[in-house]
Amino acid sequence: MTATAVKPNLLGTLLTRLTGDEKHAPSAFSTLDVLWVLYDRVLRVSPDTADEPDRDRFLLSKGHGPAAYYAVLAAKGFFPADWLDDLGGPQSPLGHHPDRVLIPGVEVGTGSLGHGLGLAVGTALGLRAQGFDARTFVLLGDAELDEGSNHEAIAYAPAARLDRLTAIVIDNQSATHGWPGGIARRFPGWSTAVVNGRDQDAIEEALRHRDQDRPHVVVATVEPKG
Repeated sequence: MTATAVKPNLLGTLLTRLTGDEKHAPSAFSTLDVLWVLYDRVLRVSPDTADEPDRDRFLLSKGHGPAAYYAVLAAKGFFPADWLDDLGGPQSPLGHHPDRVLIPGVEVGTGSLGHGLGLAVGTALGLRAQGFDARTFVLLGDAELDEGSNHEAIAYAPAARLDRLTAIVIDNQSATHGWPGGIARRFPGWSTAVVNGRDQDAIEEALRHRDQDRPHVVVATVEPKG
């Protein structure tokens, strides 16, 4: 399915069409700039190439607040903007967690936190095994890093030299425990960048970075939750 893309300045209008999940509105707004930069400037994927085997992959590990994700996908023409008017409805493909079977452009069903980074590691391994140069990006929340499965993925990725893997962590100071020295210190063996999560040019520069021998993590800081 290919829908009509919209102008970037209409993105906020699309987001406000999504109602019924106000609880997770901070999660949606915290990710909006990163998601837009990914789909508008960085990812090698479009509605016309969404099934190509060598496309870049994006996984929304922070899947419990997908409103901004839906707005960006609609803005880029992956599905009609009218879908945004029925979030979570009985006949709507747009659930409160994204579903790869129902929504064009969605790579994986998520929402149970702590699984996305492990899935991204497996995706990057699979693409490399098939000889593709595609990159894998995964977006996490800072609190999500308290889930233990992330630490296994963090340790494995540099050991496997997954240089086509980029993790993006949205830091809105919602983590329960925090981390001495900042979130980037949680990723030993990775190349790291810390950027203003509202500065789209800085986000793009950080996301385009690729180390030839190790994975990359971008920490995008935004206003505190609440």
